[in-house]
Amino acid sequence: MIRKSIVSLLILILLQPIFAKKIIIKMATLAPEGTEWHGLLVDLGQRWQKETNGEVRLRIYPGGVVGDETDMVRKMRIGQIHGAAMSTEGMSEINPYFTSFYMPMLYQSYDEVDYVREKLNEELITKTEENGFKLLTMVDVGWVYWFSTEPVLIPSDLKKLKIFIWAGDYKSTQLYETHGYQPIPLAMTDVLSGLQTGLISAIGFNPMYTLAQQLFGIADNMLDMKWGNLTAAIIVDMKTWNRIDSKYQEVMLSVAQDIGKGFQEKNRYESDKAIGVMEEYGLKINRPNPSQFNEWETLIEKMTPDFRGTVIEEKAFDRLMDIMKEMESH
Repeated sequence: MIRKSIVSLLILILLQPIFAKKIIIKMATLAPEGTEWHGLLVDLGQRWQKETNGEVRLRIYPGGVVGDETDMVRKMRIGQIHGAAMSTEGMSEINPYFTSFYMPMLYQSYDEVDYVREKLNEELITKTEENGFKLLTMVDVGWVYWFSTEPVLIPSDLKKLKIFIWAGDYKSTQLYETHGYQPIPLAMTDVLSGLQTGLISAIGFNPMYTLAQQLFGIADNMLDMKWGNLTAAIIVDMKTWNRIDSKYQEVMLSVAQDIGKGFQEKNRYESDKAIGVMEEYGLKINRPNPSQFNEWETLIEKMTPDFRGTVIEEKAFDRLMDIMKEMESH
């Protein structure tokens, strides 16, 4: 009887890997299927599955099928999905230090972006974990420009247009209104229809996304001025992350960072290609002269005090300003 029990126990131990419940991570993104950003997640899922011997699998929900980035955060918190690849908009819902990447015209080179991100690395990682999410990798996908239905060269041109603002971003809405602009809060998934109906007429977007979504067919003017840098991150909620065997966590994190680094090195400069393609199909590039560019700098200088404690959280703003002073002194 004892021998029979031992044999049964041995069989169960041998079969345990077969019966072990595999972890499926449901991950959402606004990136349309077939884009480079979506391809990064496909690659991530394939490598995770290989490195964990099939124990961890990634199920991707692209193109905003889960909703806007604020919806993704909410659904991660209630367990409907387990991870997301999100821009600063969604990440700032989790960690206020991500609002540091909101500042218009602050970044004009990738060296500046890398410097700030390196200096804020600890706050970006630890505060994200404290709020319940594992930050796997951070990347950026190039610059943000103004695309519009009418030419924009100076701030007063933009004031005539209806500007897309993320739904729920009440602070940015109030800030733009205070300075005489016409912000229209809208879900990211409704941008195309908003342009088609005239509900909005100006969008601050990355060229790769604008091309992928064919938004330039309506917003067929681009202001050739770096408005901001599109920073993004891949996260998994800590409850799901903690269910993963520690021996797999390390390799999964390494894979995510490796893929993120390769993606960034390749795609930072894809924006120029995307602009070229759109220009071939009718996009008009509007290049401000030095005097017109100065008008934008004057506008941002005037708006900067109003960013503190509104669009950018106070501690994050003060830390960012200290970093910028430190960078200028080098």
